[in-house]
Amino acid sequence: MSVWKRISNLFAKPEPPKAEKSMLHLNPGDICEVSLVTYEVVGRVHNRARNAVVLTLQDGNQVSYLHIEERETLQFGLYQAIDGRLDNPEEVPTILELDNITYHLEEQYFGHVTVMGRAPFRQGGEQHVWQYQSDDYHLLRVEWQDGRFMLYEGEEVITGDVKVIRAS
Repeated sequence: MSVWKRISNLFAKPEPPKAEKSMLHLNPGDICEVSLVTYEVVGRVHNRARNAVVLTLQDGNQVSYLHIEERETLQFGLYQAIDGRLDNPEEVPTILELDNITYHLEEQYFGHVTVMGRAPFRQGGEQHVWQYQSDDYHLLRVEWQDGRFMLYEGEEVITGDVKVIRAS
């Protein structure tokens, strides 16, 4: 190495450290931990208008869905897909009863989503979402896209129970 190169290296600024990826920015192939369970992210559905993401997580054969939305703080909900049927997106009720639990409509919205990896809907597009909550804090999520409904049942997860293990 030449003398001039050594001198220039002394005055060169060091590269800034890479910012740690947040849960909102995970992609398929990344690893995260939710409530002490380690998952591989295998899919991602992103609603840019709401700054919200639904990650498809896999632990062995079990598939879960982590809804992440940034409001004042990051809010998390861990869901499992359930069987159920609704006929028309125009007729989604404000109160749903499943397994003797009554869910009340908390929020309804729609927006354009982009899809990466394995997700319930294979391509992006317009997605309608209804989010419900029961009196004992159980969550229910209904999604409609491309003429098809998906239903999920879940629970809130506190921020301390969610962390990034490895991000690419």
